[in-house]
Amino acid sequence: MRTPTRTRTRTRLACGLGAALLGAAAVLTAPGSAFGADLLVNGGFEAAATPTGWSCSGGLGSVVTSPVHGGTRALAGAATASDNAKCTQSVSVRPNTTYTLSAWVRGSYVYLGVTGGPSTWTTSTGAYSRLTVTFTTGASQTTAEVYLNGWYGQGTYHADDVTLDGPGGGTDTQAPTVPTGLTSTGKTATSASLAWTASTDNVGVTGYDVYQGGALVATATGTSTTVTGLTPATSYTFTVRAHDLAGNTSAASAGVSVTTDNGTTPTGFKQAAPYLYLGWGNPPSATTVMSATGAKWFTMAFILSSGGCNPAWDGQRPLAGGADQSTIASIRAAGGDVVPSIGGWQGNKLGPNCATPEALAGAYQKVIDAYGLKAIDVDIENTDEFENAAVQDRILGALKIVKQNNPGLRTILTFGTSTTGPTSWGNRLIDQAKALNAGIDVFTIMPFDFGNASTDMYASTVSATEGLKTKLKSTFGWDDATAYAHIGISGMNGISDTQETTTVQNWTDIRNWANSHHIARLAFWSVNRDRGCPGGGLQESCSGIAQSDWQFTSITAGFTG
Repeated sequence: MRTPTRTRTRTRLACGLGAALLGAAAVLTAPGSAFGADLLVNGGFEAAATPTGWSCSGGLGSVVTSPVHGGTRALAGAATASDNAKCTQSVSVRPNTTYTLSAWVRGSYVYLGVTGGPSTWTTSTGAYSRLTVTFTTGASQTTAEVYLNGWYGQGTYHADDVTLDGPGGGTDTQAPTVPTGLTSTGKTATSASLAWTASTDNVGVTGYDVYQGGALVATATGTSTTVTGLTPATSYTFTVRAHDLAGNTSAASAGVSVTTDNGTTPTGFKQAAPYLYLGWGNPPSATTVMSATGAKWFTMAFILSSGGCNPAWDGQRPLAGGADQSTIASIRAAGGDVVPSIGGWQGNKLGPNCATPEALAGAYQKVIDAYGLKAIDVDIENTDEFENAAVQDRILGALKIVKQNNPGLRTILTFGTSTTGPTSWGNRLIDQAKALNAGIDVFTIMPFDFGNASTDMYASTVSATEGLKTKLKSTFGWDDATAYAHIGISGMNGISDTQETTTVQNWTDIRNWANSHHIARLAFWSVNRDRGCPGGGLQESCSGIAQSDWQFTSITAGFTG
């Protein structure tokens, strides 16, 4: 990094001024010619959030929304003591032809010029002022490089509405490549969400046009969009085309067909399933609890690795022939059913131990086959699974595979949350579920362990769930009803790990809210703890508060969605 003295800076400025004056003097003797259209690409910096079409030294050029001269965006060049943030663009020109280059600039010492030719500059201005320079090309010249730059150590400059007037030496006729991988990432009764792989182009892709048949139905600057205003229970075929800065358009992509939902409940899946854990906490008789509360479903915890990519209860008890299988059989004999929870906070988990999505899907399939399951839940937590991008993607890929191999199987993801919705890792999980087209049926958050004993657990649960709804809507393009129908809540009854308290009334209010918003799933941790022990603090076999035995389970059984 260089830090020039004031004298050194003045010397540089004087040299720059001399070069500019010499170049301008040379232009005065050049022959004139008729002016044509503006030849620059993205001279107003409106095309994208980066200075598309321009090359800026040191990566120091960016696009900003303030201050601007015209439109909504302008160039910002962050000159440093060692880099003048020079932004250039090469243009096709004609030999022996005169051109006029102009720009609106602001800042301390901003230069506009042509490489190897004239330039001009302004010393310091707090408002936009116009710079203009005229130049004539050489006898055999077919390209010219124009530039903007600041000066060393003088801070950020801004430029906008840069134009180069004169007859073009050539026209960009190269169309972008055809978008590939067009797929449907979600749908409702009236919308279809689409995604595709980006196109490439010699000067830069500026956007995409989505067609239904021959009709343009949506445009996008990125590689996804949602088409709205569709008719329920109707089949549509979509294609996408890319366009560039010169207006060239690619050929149409391969089509994707989407049939919109019929307008009824989007998932048709409702599950009240509190956790039952046979590994600790004086496990109660499942059928006794069912008889006392009306509960039908239980989330059975936890499937872990018994070594490598092999599933077992708690990583120890076999899938077949043990207490877990006999408990499941008794639940089903009493008219209920189970969803195994795979993973959890601790233990040796399948996600990190299975090397590929295919291997992990094979482990899941063993659990599905052992019990003829209608649904599976992956409780994705901690740094080994939830905060691990590779394992997140592996789990999503595996769930996609088992859904394809088991028609009608429901897949559930359960993960932690903040009081306002998914954390950054939760947002990534949801984004990747869409990107990988994993087809997750229910995204269940665990709204507890926020870290503050005085947390209002009803208000925080609602806030967290609304945040999840907003994220699902923005990611998948769903409406409110569809987003709610893909949401689950899994709370913690009584005293939590961080000393929060979910009271009987809190849980009743949460259940009622869940019913009124028609979410898909309601659970809590755990039935083992669904017994009163006021003042007992955090316990494995009771809730730590005053309550009747199985009271939270009874409330949960009233969840209908």
